[in-house]
Amino acid sequence: MKALVAAPAAVLVGVLCAVPAEAGPGSGVIDPSGPAYSPPFVDHTQWAYSGRLSSLRIYPTPSGRAAARDPGSSAAAADKAWAEVLGLAPDVDTPGMRAQFDCHWRLAEVAEPGKLSWNLEPWRPVVDDTEMFASRCNPGGAEEQF
Repeated sequence: MKALVAAPAAVLVGVLCAVPAEAGPGSGVIDPSGPAYSPPFVDHTQWAYSGRLSSLRIYPTPSGRAAARDPGSSAAAADKAWAEVLGLAPDVDTPGMRAQFDCHWRLAEVAEPGKLSWNLEPWRPVVDDTEMFASRCNPGGAEEQF
């Protein structure tokens, strides 16, 4: 009889201990309401050149693509991805480049899923978000073909 009572009690204690009383930030518990994306978000970068024009190709990882495709992904994920870009190509930290990256982060995987690379060009003009999105992340001219 003790075994019949002890077994269900042990299961109940195990279940109660496994369910956190409060799953908040820093608790180590993944929020089941949304997917979690983890770095690295950028596989590699590569500069391409055509005459005097340059373009930084950013090759996102599957996790980076998934996070970028999810409109609910945090700004912190975009910040981490940008930090990865800066770690791989420190010379990219020039006016307008972060805005181009943010535009690609928010639009590239929605507008053109699976595009080989997200391309940032230092020669493009610095514009506001409205013009950046209207130009499909390519202010100052069409996407380069080199």
